[in-house]
Amino acid sequence: MNAITLDGRAANAAQLPPPQRFTHVKDAQRYLTEQGVGYVLAQFVDIHGVAKAKSVPVAHLPTVLSDGAGFAGFAIWGVGIDPHGPDFMAVGDLATISLVPWQPGLARIVCEGHVNGEPWHYDSRVTLRRQIDRLSAKGWTLFTGLEPEFSLLKRGIEGRIEPCDSSDSLAKPCYDYKGLSRTRVFLERLSDALRSVGIDVYQIDHEDANGQFELNYTYTDCLTSCDHFIFFKMAASEIANELGLICSFMPKPFSNRPGNGMHMHLSIGDGQRSLFQDKADPRGLELSKMAYHFLGGLLAHAPALSALCAPTVNSYKRLVVGRSLTGATWAPAYISYGDNNRSCMVRIPKGRLELRLPDGAANPYLATAAVIAAGLDGIERELDPGEPCNANLYEWSEAQLKEAGIGLLPQNLDAALNALEGDTVIRQALGPVADEFIKLKRMEWIEYMRHVSEWEIKSYLEFF
Repeated sequence: MNAITLDGRAANAAQLPPPQRFTHVKDAQRYLTEQGVGYVLAQFVDIHGVAKAKSVPVAHLPTVLSDGAGFAGFAIWGVGIDPHGPDFMAVGDLATISLVPWQPGLARIVCEGHVNGEPWHYDSRVTLRRQIDRLSAKGWTLFTGLEPEFSLLKRGIEGRIEPCDSSDSLAKPCYDYKGLSRTRVFLERLSDALRSVGIDVYQIDHEDANGQFELNYTYTDCLTSCDHFIFFKMAASEIANELGLICSFMPKPFSNRPGNGMHMHLSIGDGQRSLFQDKADPRGLELSKMAYHFLGGLLAHAPALSALCAPTVNSYKRLVVGRSLTGATWAPAYISYGDNNRSCMVRIPKGRLELRLPDGAANPYLATAAVIAAGLDGIERELDPGEPCNANLYEWSEAQLKEAGIGLLPQNLDAALNALEGDTVIRQALGPVADEFIKLKRMEWIEYMRHVSEWEIKSYLEFF
């Protein structure tokens, strides 16, 4: 829930051994061989942000960097290739090679999809790069700090999911020492794995749901942040599996408890300073005019952003109006911003923005690409976000919200997809992947609407 200051995070990062960076493939091969690595995972993500990979012997790493590792495109969600189409070639980014600490003998290289020798416009990382290029043309870099929350679970005797620690049962368990201590084997293995490859974990805490945790790690440029997030999920799921547990990033695994968010801290720099910070800000939030315009773009495009940042049926059981058993959902339902206000969609922790909309199911590349597009639209049109709201919006009535001009975020996936479909700025920025995303998510919504739940059986089977 809390993020350390930018200066503090930069200082902590200096304590870690620097991650390996290679400019020549033979240097990478030599290093991997010295580390006992026999295979490299050529890894990319599908449209859902799920890691996909092929295992490639180190001797064949040069092929991954030139032609790429080949995949049948039709077998991958959302890459726009039919059964009779060309292969999807995952071409590696040499700068992203790292060891896979939880699986000795393996390394990973992040790849981007190419088709017929060209970057493929359906690939999520390629889509984000296009938006990064818009920033680079202005001399700007978007820095993001991602805060993934997750549930550490197990299956009970009847197969139902439950917190991994049966004693983790407090009604308000946030920051609970016992809950943190009794899962330290998993948490420390995960933290050690990330830190050993230069991802600086600086805080670990028990969150506000039973079995829910958060590891905070340092901010960086937005492309690297997305790569780190995928690596984080790969590590968390496999380390949990080795311990007989389930690490879930499902947005809302328990109906009466807070869900799993993936808050996104945002700032833009020019290589010398943060362009979002202005300590002379009359509102006292230390934001520059540019930051306020970027924020205005986020608020203006919030309904469409919801589809990318909260991309599942289950996501909207997190973004609810009302309370949970612990007293709050900690999730935004209202299109608003405020000073250190966690009931708003955007919190302002002095000099940067914290977008609280995304959850752990988001494809980080697509969500970040959409955020850039929305923010740049705000800057280009000089959108005014209005005055901050520093009240507890969870307590406000519908009349109060209407009087303040505060809108409601979409309350289901169908409404979010309608908003995305009607938002030309976001759709044009994403390119053809937007239509593919909408098509697949419409199918998901239809499947959900046709599903007969246990609640319906209990409520209606003999009622009539």
